[in-house]
Amino acid sequence: MIEKNLTSLSGYVLLLIALILLGVAAYGIAVDAIALGIISFLASIIIMSGLAVINPKEAVVTTFFGDYTGTMKQTGLRWVNPLYRKKKISLRARNLNGQTLKVNDKTGNPIEIAAVVVWQVADSAKALFEVDDYHLFVQIQSEAAVRHLASTCAYDTMEDEDATVTLRDSTGKINVLLEQELNERLERAGVDILEARISHLAYAPEIAGAMLQRQQASAVVSARKLIVEGAVGMVEMALARLAEKDVVTLDEERKAAMVSNLLVVLCGEKSVSPVVNAGTLYN
Repeated sequence: MIEKNLTSLSGYVLLLIALILLGVAAYGIAVDAIALGIISFLASIIIMSGLAVINPKEAVVTTFFGDYTGTMKQTGLRWVNPLYRKKKISLRARNLNGQTLKVNDKTGNPIEIAAVVVWQVADSAKALFEVDDYHLFVQIQSEAAVRHLASTCAYDTMEDEDATVTLRDSTGKINVLLEQELNERLERAGVDILEARISHLAYAPEIAGAMLQRQQASAVVSARKLIVEGAVGMVEMALARLAEKDVVTLDEERKAAMVSNLLVVLCGEKSVSPVVNAGTLYN
């Protein structure tokens, strides 16, 4: 079933004719021309039954004894065969604010996810005749697409170190994948997806605390690693400058002690109190 345009006539002229016929019917009854009055009245009713008002971003789908005859999209007052059955359908963009779903991601962690979908009817014939209820079809297929997407991607790279696309860090790519899958699923219903994006993403409550601790621990490890790398570089630079300027000659034991002190100062989380050594390292 593919949408096809239906040629219609301007309804203003037909409306004028219908009103004239109503006047003729009233006149015929007034002058006892009953037959003329009845015929004029019936003709007026038949003409008016073929009128349809089409607002902007609306369409009227017509059928003739069960056969699809076409879709009218011209705005204004239009007229078609009075025997056609007419049904309006909106072509405006609509929002679907999906409910929060609890699913397992690629690594099996329970997560909560929801999506917002902006959609509109692109093919009125498919929307009305290919599916039973296109509103419900969009809702159910959107939920199925979000579930499928969440199950094929990891929440974060901590769970899947080899992942190139994750739900948390690859928002743009995830939205594109969701939009593509929705267009594939809803093409049967003649629906076009204008935008699809994840609106809510979080670990499920039962593991949220543990995952937060894991993220914090990972952040602490990364920070300490960066601090240690910087401290080692500063120690190397200090020893090189001392040797270059020939400020003091240090043997291996004194170098080791100096390195230990510098690392304590640079890597320590608290302020270090200096200790003055009045003797030597050997006393």
